[in-house]
Amino acid sequence: MEKIDALTFKRMIENGAIHLGNHYTDIDALNVFPVPDGDTGTNMSMTFSAGVKDALACGSDRVDEIAKRLSKGLLMGARGNSGVILSQIFRGVYQSFDGKKDISGLELAEAFVNGSRVAYKAVMRPVEGTILTVIRESADYTLAFATGKEDVTPLEVLEYLVKEADESLKRTPELLPVLKEVGVVDSGGAGLLLVLQGFAMALRGEFLEKSEAAAVEGAQSAVESEEFGYCTEFIIQLSDQGMKTFKEDALKESLSRIGNSLVVVQDDDIVKVHVHTLTPGDALNLGQRYGEFLKLKIENMSVQHENIMVNAQEEFKDHPEKEYAIITVAAGEGLSNVFKELRADVVISGGQTMNPSTEDFVEAINSCNARHIFVLPNNSNIVLAAQQAESICDADQVEVIVLPTKSIPQGYAALINFNPEVDAQTNRENMMAAVEHVKTGQVTFAIKDTTYEGLEIKENEYMGIKEKDIIVSLPDKTASTRYLLSHMIDEDSELVTLFTGEDVSEEECSEIEAYLEEHYPDVEVEVIDGGQPVYSFIISVE
Repeated sequence: MEKIDALTFKRMIENGAIHLGNHYTDIDALNVFPVPDGDTGTNMSMTFSAGVKDALACGSDRVDEIAKRLSKGLLMGARGNSGVILSQIFRGVYQSFDGKKDISGLELAEAFVNGSRVAYKAVMRPVEGTILTVIRESADYTLAFATGKEDVTPLEVLEYLVKEADESLKRTPELLPVLKEVGVVDSGGAGLLLVLQGFAMALRGEFLEKSEAAAVEGAQSAVESEEFGYCTEFIIQLSDQGMKTFKEDALKESLSRIGNSLVVVQDDDIVKVHVHTLTPGDALNLGQRYGEFLKLKIENMSVQHENIMVNAQEEFKDHPEKEYAIITVAAGEGLSNVFKELRADVVISGGQTMNPSTEDFVEAINSCNARHIFVLPNNSNIVLAAQQAESICDADQVEVIVLPTKSIPQGYAALINFNPEVDAQTNRENMMAAVEHVKTGQVTFAIKDTTYEGLEIKENEYMGIKEKDIIVSLPDKTASTRYLLSHMIDEDSELVTLFTGEDVSEEECSEIEAYLEEHYPDVEVEVIDGGQPVYSFIISVE
């Protein structure tokens, strides 16, 4: 095949989406931090599936027009940093394709080089040893190969690109020491390699089918109304028979077939489960085989997401334009209420276990009738999607200001320092100054055995995370919390704010308050029922 035509391009990108979707759990498993988060494989698969869905609906016989639809779909559907970077790669590919009905091998090689350049520009501080390195090295080497070979075919280009991407991926641990310590390659680069492999397979006539697990994930991202499914959480007390038959890995395997964002934790005869699924009844049936429910909660995230947007639009559409609006991100009813009390107009439901897409932010921005809109992502893996939304919105109609808040304490501090009586630039400066003076700590459980910077971590232990570093991992939740607090509070500390998670008991909360009162009597302590999942305690020290 000398050139890629429209039909072939569609088959390529669909094959790439399927290949990534079939293996997204393998990419999730490459995460360096052993925390239950919005995983790379899930984010990349949902991002690419959103773009491919739009591209396949394009009836044009021109590759550039299909690539444009792919780029727009990826742009709007991007989730997490890896998803945003993936969308920027294919934005650059589209730019290079523009004006071309069919694509030659050399033009394909040139397009991926442009994709790497656009992706690098989109990231303020590019880090080597990541997906950026993989696309840059593989694209550059492939273009050199294609330039030096007469009449190079698209298949030859893709096969060379896959080979170089694989070699680059293998080198990522040498560029990022943390990857080498944990013994993994970069997850974003691994996801990109799967997409490229899918492309090459399509040109060889090897067309893939979705696996069962991928079909579930694909269904969740297929349409907006299904994308979020049901957040299903339950606690089981194992029966005598359940104590004998329960296997944590077996339940995880069964639940992974019907959902994602999966967490299963066993503590003696108690099992806690968290899963996002389209079929919550099936999840409950799987759990009930082992014992009786002590607690269960099912939330329709689709309705929750829709209500956020619909209610916001209803609230603002008939109101006169105001000077300011604030959009923030939080998981948990308690945190959502706290932010609303601090003047947040829209609280997008999301966080570490569910990264909002670029489109979620665009919809929220469009729902606000204000001249200046502050956006607080409150998570380092959500900042890029928020910034991408900012770039999409019409600057002549509204000023969107994304404050790169990377944690709940940072977002909380920023909102406290918002003043509706001063101008936007002053607010930006005051809010960011507050962000820079707050320290963040988090306590959560480990999802696997690993070693991080010399610290041995066991599955289900409670980790204390200071900013980005795991500094302690212990079997006891409050012991980890006390240790973390002791390494966050110093002689300059004046205020400690504890956001308690949904798993924290009154006794545990009282124990931490007593510890603070005894050891830090001069520090003011504020306790807020955040109700957040996954993180037992989120700690702010100012």
